[in-house]
Amino acid sequence: MSRSRKLFTMALLLVTTMTLACKSSKDANSGNSGTSNTANSKGSAPVKPNADGTIPSGTGVEKEKPASGKGNVQGKALYNGKPAADVEVKLCEKFSQYLGGCSGETFTAKTDSNGEYLIKDATPRTYEGLIVKVFNTPYYVFATSGIVQTARYNIEADKTFFAPETNLFKQDLKLVSPKAAAKVGPNNIEVKWDTYPDAAYYKFSIHADSSSGAKTEYDYISKRVDGLSYVLDKPLTPGSYSCSVEAYNGNDIKLSRSADDIKFSVTGEAAK
Repeated sequence: MSRSRKLFTMALLLVTTMTLACKSSKDANSGNSGTSNTANSKGSAPVKPNADGTIPSGTGVEKEKPASGKGNVQGKALYNGKPAADVEVKLCEKFSQYLGGCSGETFTAKTDSNGEYLIKDATPRTYEGLIVKVFNTPYYVFATSGIVQTARYNIEADKTFFAPETNLFKQDLKLVSPKAAAKVGPNNIEVKWDTYPDAAYYKFSIHADSSSGAKTEYDYISKRVDGLSYVLDKPLTPGSYSCSVEAYNGNDIKLSRSADDIKFSVTGEAAK
């Protein structure tokens, strides 16, 4: 995996979201990892981790008091600014992005019709994962705000931890071009995708497999496009590449990304 590919995956493990979670370690180590970090809605300030790396609790009204000596967790999951109902949430004692996801003592809950969840009577400790499932997919996102590499949550006895809102995103955006396994010339390569409901703009990324001789053009990492296609204005060095695209709404919240990165090859020599 190239350095640029690793950086992109870190940014997603994020994403969001997503990267990738309590599935198998094989899935968690792929480019479409099951967990991603995510950010709050536009206009809300990002939550900065504490000095010890834990996510600070917000404020709110307790739905229930925790049992004596235990702690509760409350939060909310959204999709496109609307409540995400009936999705699973897990509080994980241990969490590994690459080695099996959620493990150790685990507490689960589901969101209600308002997208709100309540995890009751958790053992007080610092947990390594608070993750929200992306609907009926095998993917999860971290309940965090802002781009952080890891997220930990300190659950205290006789208190309720108020988690940041979690914005879910789907993985069903269709990338039309380049096609999987396509061999294309280095010049005027078109990246094209299908329209996505409620999308205001898109971002595509092209990652180079450096072992093939390909070179990353950083102008094409998270490149914003207001339409449905973009013709590269720089040639790509021959070699192997992968491409992905994401859709965002008008509040800069991610709605979806392509399900799988499309792998393609660049052949020949660039025009001089």
